[in-house]
Amino acid sequence: MGDMEDPDRPRDPPNPSVLSLLINKELLSSRKGQLLLGEVASSFICFVCFCASAAVAFVTAPLVFFLSALFLLFAYSTKFNQRFKGFHWPLMDFLRCVSASIVYFIISIMAVSKFGDGSSKAAGVFGFIATIVFALDFYFIFNELANFLKGGGSHDEPQNTRGNSLPVIFPLVLLLPHSHCRFIRELISLSPL
Repeated sequence: MGDMEDPDRPRDPPNPSVLSLLINKELLSSRKGQLLLGEVASSFICFVCFCASAAVAFVTAPLVFFLSALFLLFAYSTKFNQRFKGFHWPLMDFLRCVSASIVYFIISIMAVSKFGDGSSKAAGVFGFIATIVFALDFYFIFNELANFLKGGGSHDEPQNTRGNSLPVIFPLVLLLPHSHCRFIRELISLSPL
């Protein structure tokens, strides 16, 4: 009789530290949350299919993109991105999605064309699905960044006094060949102070 709870006794409130680790419902109802959840699911399915296939050499890419999508889902869910302003989160997310869609497209073509077993074909098909999900995500991120740079900045991003293009252009300078850096420097010098 001591095992059963008294239905009249009020329950203890849930532990707030555990609740902060759970996924936020408003994130899952947003487009970004649904895309991140699709990225996590498609990357995990690709990872499992590549583990069981003859194309096991490609297993690293789905694992890396699964973990990165899971980290960003956790970061956006716990609002870690708002507390840690050290990174330009939309640009980092954009570069992650672009690289993931390119890599998934390449390994999916190779898995479908070079390997004949069924799990390699399934991994290729789910890789194409992951390519579409990541491409949709970087398309929406690109549109948001383009609107922000045109002057329609959102309230989430801090306003820059030297022009809105500097936070995005400066990290891209590091990726460009040296011959293109002169053009970017001229573009930055033309921005209003």
